[in-house]
Amino acid sequence: MRWDRLFDDLEDQLASEWEAERAALDTEAERLRLSRVALREWLEAIAGQAGGATPSIELVDGTVLSGHVEGVGADWIALEPSGSRPATLLVPLSSIASIGMAHADVLRSARPAATARSPLADRLTLGYVLRDLVRRRAGVALQLATGRLLTGTIDRAGADHLDLALHDPGAPRRASEVTGHRLVAFSAIAFVRVEHPTALV
Repeated sequence: MRWDRLFDDLEDQLASEWEAERAALDTEAERLRLSRVALREWLEAIAGQAGGATPSIELVDGTVLSGHVEGVGADWIALEPSGSRPATLLVPLSSIASIGMAHADVLRSARPAATARSPLADRLTLGYVLRDLVRRRAGVALQLATGRLLTGTIDRAGADHLDLALHDPGAPRRASEVTGHRLVAFSAIAFVRVEHPTALV
């Protein structure tokens, strides 16, 4: 009888040790997985969620944007701003300083992605989207990291910069309306506001 109790105690102890070791391994595996999650992947987890998270995004210039993340490209996000006329903001990932969200949304977005990431999204760079805006002759407002706002039409988009014809918002891009030109480095852009979202890719 005494030996039976001893074996039962040893089995219980061994089972407890196995369970503790497995929990420690699971915890370490989760820490390792989270250590590999990039900001872009986190944003992909909340992109396009109807009625989902509405993050507050602070940019390096101090601007705070609030809205739904509608899409994620290779180095940018498309944000539909809250409480304003229909528009889409193209925000380079490099201009994001911090993101504020409810704790439950942060935890939900940290879960592994349920669907595989599109390989096309990895190739859709900010330059690619800006070249599409050139083709469509869409009017834009460029918020620079310095805080300056430029409005006009993008004439050309290169590898790391764009050529902006300056004119009043809403005005057509005609020679008589253009007040000047600016070459703007992509690295200087805080965000690009496109008044007509249908102009996007």
